[in-house]
Amino acid sequence: MDFSASYSDSPLRADLIERAVDEAELPALLACLAVATGDESLIPDRLRPDPRPLGIVPARQGGLDQSCQQEARRLAVAALQRLTQHGATPEPGLVDRAIAFISGPTDASQRDFLREELGLDGDLRRPGWSQEQVAPGRRLRVAVIGAGLSGLLAMYRLAQVGVDFVGFERRSDVGGVWFDNDYPGARLDANNFLYSYSFAQKAGWKHYYSSRDEVQDYLRSMADAFGVRQKIRFGTAVTGIVFDDDQRVWRISSDGPDGPTETLTDVVISAVGQLSEPKLPDIPGLKSFAGESWHTARWNHRYPLTDKRVAVIGTGASAYQVVPSIADAVGHLDVFQRSAPWMVPTPTYHDEMPPGLRWLFTWVPNYHSWYRFYQFWHNVEGRRRFAIVDPSWDVPGSVSPASAELRSYLTDYIRGQYEDRPDLAQNVVPAYPPYGKRMLRDNGVWASTLHRDNVALVTQSISEIVPSGVRTCDGRVHECDAIVYATGFVATDMLNTLGVRGRGGRRLSEVWGSDPAAYLGITVPGFPNFFCLYGPNTNLVVNGSIVTFSESSVNYVMSALHLLLESQARTMEVRQAVLDDFVAMVDEANRHMAWGVEGVDNWYKAASGRVSQVWPLEVAEYWRLTRRADADHFDLT
Repeated sequence: MDFSASYSDSPLRADLIERAVDEAELPALLACLAVATGDESLIPDRLRPDPRPLGIVPARQGGLDQSCQQEARRLAVAALQRLTQHGATPEPGLVDRAIAFISGPTDASQRDFLREELGLDGDLRRPGWSQEQVAPGRRLRVAVIGAGLSGLLAMYRLAQVGVDFVGFERRSDVGGVWFDNDYPGARLDANNFLYSYSFAQKAGWKHYYSSRDEVQDYLRSMADAFGVRQKIRFGTAVTGIVFDDDQRVWRISSDGPDGPTETLTDVVISAVGQLSEPKLPDIPGLKSFAGESWHTARWNHRYPLTDKRVAVIGTGASAYQVVPSIADAVGHLDVFQRSAPWMVPTPTYHDEMPPGLRWLFTWVPNYHSWYRFYQFWHNVEGRRRFAIVDPSWDVPGSVSPASAELRSYLTDYIRGQYEDRPDLAQNVVPAYPPYGKRMLRDNGVWASTLHRDNVALVTQSISEIVPSGVRTCDGRVHECDAIVYATGFVATDMLNTLGVRGRGGRRLSEVWGSDPAAYLGITVPGFPNFFCLYGPNTNLVVNGSIVTFSESSVNYVMSALHLLLESQARTMEVRQAVLDDFVAMVDEANRHMAWGVEGVDNWYKAASGRVSQVWPLEVAEYWRLTRRADADHFDLT
């Protein structure tokens, strides 16, 4: 049956409904239809999905057995047949009950959080104030550095409250990391519905896990929809951000199409994040290589790889996407692995969404929002238990009984793909605990690529780079024409390229060293009116959505600006004791997570061993802490 023709035909044709329901995510569809029709009988307890799935891979259709699935489909088909195109006006109590149908019992604050994420009621996170109301006649100037996901959101919120701002973007367009990372195979490893703003959701995603181009197109469309593009100085690199103690303003030095300029501003919002500066490995002879070399985030599209000998150094997230994407074209491919990655079975990783599901997104009022919410809920805390350390557990390679169970499951899954290649099987199972590092999505493509005759997995450590290639510790030189560095980013040195100097000329790079810390990942003592987005301790490993964190962080910054205007202060600066208490809290929590245990090496840790990048607590806790800026936390001058 051709669903594509239905997009321009009658949206609820009876001959399409049954097939579409077969492809639907039933718990989300039942909740959606209950609200759309006002019929609470569509969400009975007997059809309630498991709110806390035990496995790392959520059970199909919320764990409902076949008889329950059949009943759910009958109910959904009947509801769709009587549904009007625009649906009913949702009754508030019914919305909460539909949320609880998916999430299980929640307290009042959690319900507020989940309602915001659901997004049925519009933009619930929009600031409820304007500059003219709070401080009539005052002109607050704000600079936003970076036009990626968080930067665009910050600009939009500033426009909503009428605060004057200017954006700086060193690239020629918006997108941030999605502009930079255009390497072959680049795509999301989170469900794409989670990668849209709660108040600006996209219903028409093509894939379950969208390609880089589709995500970049979404962010471009948001820049236009938000009306902020004309406020951004593209092709303009910020070279210095210095606080003027006498004038109590920030002086921003930048270099753009018209040459070097200086801009004065009252407030700076850094939205460059943690993963903007590529990291090259500390390998002797790096510059001696006679061929071509580049980092995945700076892909050389001018160099043809066809029939070339290529070395890819690294087996993390970007390598995992690049290697299968270029293996067909190259003559020979050496993949240099320092440690094997854990992988989550994800059969739909490269798949397009089926047409029936896309038809439901298009025509059923708010189904895409409920689908997004269902995905969000299972990613909020559903897998977090696997990463929590049990202090009494002492089995190498795991941190708890649940962790050991997961390790056994994933080991069997991975080894099952190499039964015919014992030489590979012995090198593809990690020694560290699951979630000690970033977990990758797997649909079998990685294993099938390593099986290829023109691909070799190299596990000997690299001793040096030589003009002809890569020498390993066994003395062998792996000759190649090109080297691709899939070696991540200098996350612990975030913001170093901006040259930030606070009160008294203190350099942020010196204050942080290689161990960055900010209250809520947002604000730093000694740097008044300076805010970070996607700052220290706001990265995610196992739970949550980076978009949720971005929205929460921007919400806090807007609350801080409201406080600054309302108090008639010129500057606000978080107190050191507030930061110290926050750092103590997240450090203690990180010590009890798989990525924080001693002996696990990852990019989340600073040189000191402290986890400076990752949020270890529940997502709802970050949302709670960022709802309002507390005047008692700041020195207001």
